[in-house]
Amino acid sequence: MSGDPEVRAKRPAQDRRGPGRSRDFRIFWAAQTLSFLGDSFALIALPLLVLEATGSVARMGLLTAVGGAASVLAGVFAGVVVDRVDRRKLLIACDLVRMVLYALIPLLWLAGPRIWLLYAVLPVCEAVGMLFAVGYVTVVRQLVAPERITAANGRLNATAAAAGVAGPMGAGVVAAWAGPAAAVAVDAASFGVSALCLCFVRFGRAVPPEPAAAGRRLWRDLLAGVSFLRSHRVLRALTMLLSLFSFLELGLNDLLIYHLKHDLGQSDGTVGTVLAVGAFGSITGALLVARIRHGLGFGPTWIGAVTVCGCAMAGIGWARDVPAVAILMAAFVGGGSIAGTCSMSLRQQVTPEHLLGRVTSAFWTIHYSAAPIGAAVVTWAAQHHGTAPVGAVAGAACVGIAALGLFTPVSARRPEVAAEAA
Repeated sequence: MSGDPEVRAKRPAQDRRGPGRSRDFRIFWAAQTLSFLGDSFALIALPLLVLEATGSVARMGLLTAVGGAASVLAGVFAGVVVDRVDRRKLLIACDLVRMVLYALIPLLWLAGPRIWLLYAVLPVCEAVGMLFAVGYVTVVRQLVAPERITAANGRLNATAAAAGVAGPMGAGVVAAWAGPAAAVAVDAASFGVSALCLCFVRFGRAVPPEPAAAGRRLWRDLLAGVSFLRSHRVLRALTMLLSLFSFLELGLNDLLIYHLKHDLGQSDGTVGTVLAVGAFGSITGALLVARIRHGLGFGPTWIGAVTVCGCAMAGIGWARDVPAVAILMAAFVGGGSIAGTCSMSLRQQVTPEHLLGRVTSAFWTIHYSAAPIGAAVVTWAAQHHGTAPVGAVAGAACVGIAALGLFTPVSARRPEVAAEAA
């Protein structure tokens, strides 16, 4: 936590209270739930639109890859933007832009399928979403005390998972009843309500950077987050391991949808139900992560969670009935929720206030950079070789990533304590 009195003075008075007692955090929490609800609708609605129009899992994977690439590119500059603008206004603007762009899809789809529109809209929305995500991470520390960050992130992730239960189920029902385009319309509306909620939240601002020549300052700022990650031994190793994990993980939803629709012959409603049931694992993981990390420490918690993800991924393609697929999905998402909350909380705890946006941006840009390629490769392989062998290979690789973590500083139980001592 920054010791600069200017930063402390600009923070809301409620930030020393527990997450549930802070007015600003509660409103922010509600806004995030709505945004997560919209994201979960898009998670199933957009792939279903592509599958409905083309019948190709490879085209689904290509759309995911294009969106992921745009997110990575935006991540290069997102931290610089977040550390320099009013974060409340930025978050509101991001929600409004996504509301407008997603609303265009069902409107234009009325005249017939427009696959080109998805490839035009999704990259922009993903880029804006990256700006929103970096801003979201930076303001959590301004709304609660440092020692409560993991608990606050757990609550946010739990409600995100709850939205992940309601969202896919609702999207599946809406898609089955009125078509996937109608589910995208609900997605657009959720971003509008989220923007309205954010209008009532008070955020502090990071310390402005030292004056410098424009060109030199931009180059220095782009490298500042990378430099910090490289200098921090735990974050450096964690970034490398997560880059490998993201390569395998991004295409899982497309793989799951294809397995249910193509291999098992299930309906859109069943797809939504399976994703909703699976999301209960994320709720459980998010609610337990603070307690598990407190008891086991960071390293054992993160490595164990990634191991669970790998085992679940390996089994999904071999599961021949819907309940088994749902249980394995719950295990995968639950492990991902625990690992993700631990990693995000550690960055928030050990990063100086004025660098938090740029470090977050650099972290996500690096570890997501290979993910779009991975999504395209995994879905292409699934279409040509089947979901079962591809899932097994990807799952085994995830377990290998967890094993690598045992030989890196990521295995440390209390890396945040070492950072405070330094």
